Amino acid sequence: MKKKIITLICISLLSSALISGCSGQDTEKTADKKEAVTSQQSKKAALEDGVYSAEFHTDSGMFHVNEAHDGKGTLTVKDGEMTIHISLVSKNILNLFPGLAEDAKKEGAKVLEPTTDTVTYSDGYTEEVYGFDVPVPELEKEFDLALIGKKGKWYDHKVSVSNPVKVEEENENGTSSNSEPVSVDMEDGEYEVEVTLEGGSGRASVSSPAVLLVKNRKAYARIEWSSPNYDYMKIGTEIYYPVNTEGNSTFEIPVSVFDKKMTVIADTTAMGTPHEIEYTLTFHLE
Repeated sequence: MKKKIITLICISLLSSALISGCSGQDTEKTADKKEAVTSQQSKKAALEDGVYSAEFHTDSGMFHVNEAHDGKGTLTVKDGEMTIHISLVSKNILNLFPGLAEDAKKEGAKVLEPTTDTVTYSDGYTEEVYGFDVPVPELEKEFDLALIGKKGKWYDHKVSVSNPVKVEEENENGTSSNSEPVSVDMEDGEYEVEVTLEGGSGRASVSSPAVLLVKNRKAYARIEWSSPNYDYMKIGTEIYYPVNTEGNSTFEIPVSVFDKKMTVIADTTAMGTPHEIEYTLTFHLE
């Protein structure tokens, strides 16, 4: 009888130890999960919602941001999720995939489709290239991004995004100085838009209506000045050069806002020495 009681006690103690051990392990796992989730949320919330300029790094000299953009892309943060838009050097890369090449080949894999971007080089030459909106899981850390070109083969690459700088969308006086084109609910094509110019000496003017260009549902405008002496325009930190070689200076610039003043800088050589003049343009959507 004593042996039976002792055996029962031992079994009871052993069961308690096992339960306690399992409970401890479960608690540790739960704590680890909570810590991981908290860490993930912290990383996502590292930047407040908004638009940033950020550096985009790759592990290949054949795959990089177009030189016209100085190795940078436009990082958009919304509800804690980060996406960077990059313009590449040509139309040779057809798709990107956030992950490994072997996963990109699987049925149902969601690849990133290209946009058609217009880039302007320092000599004024413009070119159409492919761009992509790439999800960014974390800043300052490499992640996998596979690509496929015209040869139909997927390649693995490591990329990273760093040094985000907030793009000021509005000046203190209420005018926009953002160089990102606004999204419009319009089919791609050419339209007309009334435009009002203010600033400077009052002697310069721009043609109105101007040509409104919609590319990938983004708004751009073809601005023709009343003088052939403007050699570049500047919006924020971006510089734009004339798209023509004869006649009055004409530029294609992004429209960052409608029915509200948009600050631009125009450099003129009319006075002999190049001189930057600040203007505002208002594009009337109606």
